[in-house]
Amino acid sequence: MEHILVELMSQLTQLSEEEKTAITESFPIKTFEKGSYLMKQGKLAKNAYYVIEGCIREFELIGGEEKTTGFFIENESAANFNSLANQIPSNRSFVCEEKTTVAILSAEKEQQLYDKYPRFETFCRSGMEQMLGNEKEQLAELITLKPEQRYLKLLQEKPDLLNRIPQYHVASFLGIKPETLSRIRKRIVLKKE
Repeated sequence: MEHILVELMSQLTQLSEEEKTAITESFPIKTFEKGSYLMKQGKLAKNAYYVIEGCIREFELIGGEEKTTGFFIENESAANFNSLANQIPSNRSFVCEEKTTVAILSAEKEQQLYDKYPRFETFCRSGMEQMLGNEKEQLAELITLKPEQRYLKLLQEKPDLLNRIPQYHVASFLGIKPETLSRIRKRIVLKKE
């Protein structure tokens, strides 16, 4: 079976056998059990993660309370660019919400690939720009959309996510209390009837 990142890059460009081997050797695939931390708040980020299967929740601990800031599921990347790029402690944690298989993208190994295969940098930069654009949109929606609209958008974009994680994490992500989420869900069901 071909490495997932080799598959993705091969869809965009013809890779040599040497490039395929370098990618496979540079970015190991590993499975983590539910509850495993991939990154802890206060530590330096060393890796980014491409989710092959499973779900990573991103959260920030504020006043002893976890505030969920993102979910990353299949075919999405999880990274704290601020910590990676600036070598400062991360202000967020990544935890596996279910058994999760990821390709581990080491910043150091990535730079080595850039140096040896310059076109790899173009591919990675494109993915990074897409991720940053998505984060900016998510932030704008958090500010401009009402909780029910944010919930409907999440339901539209990641419908199976709501069956995979506890509802209190969904509520935290939406910036509301679990009771408010229950009322929103009830209202939506009544509207459909």
